[in-house]
Amino acid sequence: MPAAGRRARTYDPARSWSALTAQVGHVQAAVRELTPEQWAAPSGLPGWDVRLLVVHIVRQVEALPRILAGEAAPPGARLTDLDTWALSTAGVADRLDAATKEAAARTGDPVAALDEAAALLLAQREEALRTDRLLARPFAGMRALDFTVTRLVELVVHSDDLARATGTDVPLDRQALAAVVRLLADALAAKAPGNSVEVRVPPYAAVQCVQGPRHTRGTPPNVIETDPLTWIRLATGRLRWPAALDAALVAASGDRADLSAYLPVMS
Repeated sequence: MPAAGRRARTYDPARSWSALTAQVGHVQAAVRELTPEQWAAPSGLPGWDVRLLVVHIVRQVEALPRILAGEAAPPGARLTDLDTWALSTAGVADRLDAATKEAAARTGDPVAALDEAAALLLAQREEALRTDRLLARPFAGMRALDFTVTRLVELVVHSDDLARATGTDVPLDRQALAAVVRLLADALAAKAPGNSVEVRVPPYAAVQCVQGPRHTRGTPPNVIETDPLTWIRLATGRLRWPAALDAALVAASGDRADLSAYLPVMS
């Protein structure tokens, strides 16, 4: 649930869908140009080369049409919200790793598999845009729109992984980037509720977090500011807090302006 006193953020269905399909298209274009050396390069994720990373991306793309085609959750069912999803991903990391390796063993051509997953996704547009659609899976169930937003997180984070691992330009859709920044900022506020620190990621998000003295007006005494991509890397464990400070990628002012105890938000 959102932190006390914080209203749950809403996402526009049409914009979320457009952002997702655009980002899938960017990944499709990038992987078609990979060389054999790039496919075999380390992905930056433990034990994964780029081929495994792309297979994982395929699984994230095909998850939405697969689950949309499955059983619907009954009205009134208790559903997993976006904060809970983000904060619980570390608990399923081992299962995801094993499932990805199993999928890679039976995947002949990852490029063809991604194209097929993208086609399946496009065919589910109408179902994905239904704001009343409740999914029985994953976790304890989710709203279809919320699950679509989780796919944005997967696609943006792993597009950045792919770009850094291969040196390839993988554009990040602006709407997708905005949604991911906001979701991860909200998850931080849920993980470390409070009002003593303000975290700013212009132009997309600003949240208050961390217990301590609350400010009521003017500039808060503890302020952290960074750019969207740095924030995503910090929130997902791709970049460590001390390294970000040393590289001047984060501006932090105030005695409590330290997020090292709360990062990563998801991994």
